[in-house]
This record gives sequence, C-alpha cells and structure tokens, in this order.
Amino acid sequence: MERTGRHAFLVGAGILLTRILGLVRQRVFSKYFGLLDAADAFGQALRIPNFLQNLFGEGVLSASFIPVYARLLAERDEREAGRVAGAIAAILALTTSVLVLIGVLATPYLIYAIAPGFHGAKRDLTIRLVRILFPGVGMLVMSAWCLGILNSHRKFFLSYSAGVVWNLAMIATLIAFRRLEPNDLAVVLAWGAVAGSMLQFLVQLPVVLRLARGLRLRLARDSAHVRQVLRSFGPVFVSRGVVQISAYVDSLLASLLGQGAVAGLMNAQTLYLLPVSLFGMSVSAAELPAMSGALGERDEVAAVLRERLNAGLRRIAFFIVPSAMAFLALGDVITAALFQTGRFTGADTQYVWGILAGSAVGLLASTLGRLYASTYYALRDTRTPLRYAVIRVLLTTGLGYFAALPLPVWLGLNPRWGVAGLTASAGVAGWVEFLFLRKTLQGKIGHTGLPLSLIAKLWLSAIGGAMAAWAVKLAIGTPNPILAALLILAPYGLVYLGAAYFLRVRECVEILRGVLRLSLSSL
Repeated sequence: MERTGRHAFLVGAGILLTRILGLVRQRVFSKYFGLLDAADAFGQALRIPNFLQNLFGEGVLSASFIPVYARLLAERDEREAGRVAGAIAAILALTTSVLVLIGVLATPYLIYAIAPGFHGAKRDLTIRLVRILFPGVGMLVMSAWCLGILNSHRKFFLSYSAGVVWNLAMIATLIAFRRLEPNDLAVVLAWGAVAGSMLQFLVQLPVVLRLARGLRLRLARDSAHVRQVLRSFGPVFVSRGVVQISAYVDSLLASLLGQGAVAGLMNAQTLYLLPVSLFGMSVSAAELPAMSGALGERDEVAAVLRERLNAGLRRIAFFIVPSAMAFLALGDVITAALFQTGRFTGADTQYVWGILAGSAVGLLASTLGRLYASTYYALRDTRTPLRYAVIRVLLTTGLGYFAALPLPVWLGLNPRWGVAGLTASAGVAGWVEFLFLRKTLQGKIGHTGLPLSLIAKLWLSAIGGAMAAWAVKLAIGTPNPILAALLILAPYGLVYLGAAYFLRVRECVEILRGVLRLSLSSL
C-alpha cells in the first residue's frame, strides 16, 4: 500500500508556509484597518471571489477531476490523462470568464445578497472592491486546476505553497501604500490581490506543462473520461456550493450585527482555517489520489480505503484536539500575538476570542468530515456528501439566525456578540453532517472511526496542557502579547505532548521517536 505520510507532510509544509504568510498579511491588514468599516467592506468583498474559487476550483476539482485523472495515471494512460486535463482546463476557463463578466456587471445587486446591512459609503466601497476583485477569480480557479494536476502527480509542495505569492503581493501592497486613508488603501489592496492571483497561477504553470504530456485546450466531448468528470462535477458543484452557502449565511448575518462584526469574523476564520488546512486538508489531499488509484476487487478496495481512512482520522485528531482546546481556552493569547497592533485594540482581541471559541465547537468534526468526503469521492460517490451538505446548511441557517439575532438580545448581550453564536451553531451543524457521513460510509466499506479511548486520551492531554498554560498566564500578567504567547503556548504544547506520550498515544510516540532519531543522526 502506498504510504502517504511524506505526501501529507509536504502538503502540510506548503500550507504552513502559505498560512504563515496569511497570518502576516492579516496582521499587517489589522494594523492599518483594525475593525473599521473599510475592513468590513474588504472582508465582505473578498467573499465572492473566494466563493467562486472554492466552488469551481479546489473543492469541485478535488472531488470530480482528481479521481479520474489519478486513476488514468495509475493505469499509465498518460495520453488520455493529458486529454482530460486539457478539456477540463478549457471548460473552466470558458465558464469562469462568463461568470466574471456577469459578476462585474451585476455587482450592485450581489451586494444586496451578501451584505444587506451595509449602507451608504460602506456599501459603495464594497461594490467597488468586488468589481476589482472579480477578474482575479479566473486566475485562482486555473491555479486550482494546476493543483489538481500537481497533486495527481504527487507534486504536493508546489501546489500548496503557491499561495505564498498571493499573500506576498498583498503584504507588499499594504506596506507600499500604507500612508493612504483606509478606504483608498482598500481599493489599492484589491488590485494587489488580483496581481497576486495571476502570480499564483504562473508559478505553477511551467511544472504542470512538463507533467501533463499531450495537454491540449480542447473540449474533447467524445471522451468518456471527460463525461465522467462532468457527471461528477454537477453533484459536487451543488455540494460545494451548499457548503459555501453556509459560510455566506454567516457573513450575511454578521453584516447585520454592526461595525467590526464582519472583520472580526474574518480574523477568527483566518485562525480557524489554519489547523483545518494544515491537518485536515493535508491528510485529505494526500489520501485522495492514493484512494482513487486503489485497484482490485470490491472487498480489496474497501479494505484499503478503510485502513487509509482510519489511519488518517487518527493523525488528524492528534493535532486538531489540542487546536480546538487552544482556541477555546487560549484564544485571547493567540489573537493578541497575531493581530493586536495599530488600530487593532485589546477590546478587539477579546471580541475575536469569543468568535474563535465558538469555532472550536465544530473544529474536529469539520476536519474529520473532509477525509470522509474524500473517501466518498474516491468511491465515485458524489451524491451522498451532497445530501448531508444540504442538511448542514439548513441547520446552519436556522441555528445561526437564532444564535446571532434573538439569542444575544434575550441574554442581554451586545448584538455584536451574535457572531460568536454564528460560529458555534455552524459547529453543531458540522457535527450532524459528520455523523451522517460516517454512518453511511460504514455501510459501504465497513467499520470506521476513532476509538473512544483515543479521544479520551487526547482531550485529557489537551486539558492538562490548558491548565498548565493558564497557570503561566496568571503568573506572568500581561506583558508584550508576542512574548506572552511564547511563554504561555510553549508549556501548553509540551504538557500535551508529554501527557499523550505517557498515555501511549501511538501518533505521539511515533513523532517523538522520529524527532529523537533525527536528533541522534545529526550528532
């Protein structure tokens, strides 16, 4: 069986670089924008391009294109693989070009849908920003197509580190034009984001052209494999669209909650997506091509998928459980270290911590659910994840509305705190979706999941780490936020690892033994 630990490491390394630059970008952004109206406008404007990128790009391609393309490579049919890749590129380019044109023309009407709480100058600025950002969507979608090619050829690092140039372009823009007023700076930053999108595509293109032999930008409608991708594309398109609607509902409701709500949600999501990307996406992205290339009888394929899935779930949980505990117990420490500067105040830190704590509710479910969805896609089943995604969105909408609007009023809280209710309710919906995905998949490939004993050990270790971190936090007071984070988070991580090792958690033992071997070999 193909080992994907190294592949997951490369995905994680690429994502880590991109996310670190993303955190730097968000820190610089927070310095010049804080939680002002311009920050809300830019955050909401970025939603539409991100929506289309995720819809047509990474999610849909991962589920529909990679399983077909990776299987052709496993069968050594490189000519047909190149033909399929070229056809999908042509279809994506044509579709996104039309959507970008429509989007630029229809932007004023889209704002009513994505930001009904924005009025006057704030609404006008959001419209202007969306129109600038739309052309970058095409480049981001084609960049996601490159990711599909590279992942199928097991070239994971480049595909996931390419986002570094997008972040660098935005950071450079912010620094170069930092003396502008916030509204003007937001406009220039939007142009910097478009330039970064183009660079992200161009850095991957040479390697893609070298790997995808026989690539031709033709529709190839007579290809059975292209038709298979397109048949899968429909259900996955709707499924990913439904998931994106969930995020859209959150941002829409946040736009009704006053100044800083959208920007606060954006800051919290920047942190929330870090472990999701590093640990959930890295394992899922590495496993999908390997799962899709599994050959043999039905029972043999089911056994391979079951073994891969269970091993991947353990690796994800080992890292996600302490991440969720850190967001819940130490979110203020993390937020202050990363964002508290310039116009971003201590009060803003406490606000983002509340939103981040809500996100911790569904963090484990969301990341484990990604790997379950990848297993369905490897089985060429795109409809089951769609059904459960619809349930998730319905729950997110209903619970989110209640938690964001009526509940804070009933509790006598400032309406702005409804954003924390949004993230917590989305987490509850994520758990429901995860349980449905797991139950149905067990009927296809046999028993899967995490042992309760492992879950208990991980949470006990994380709680022990949080207690040690809080003891340090109370002892040192409130020094420089970055210094405080180093002094508080280091004991948290060390206690978690020590407790997990003492409890004989397999993943911890393997990691620490690997580190020890590397240390000894370097002496």
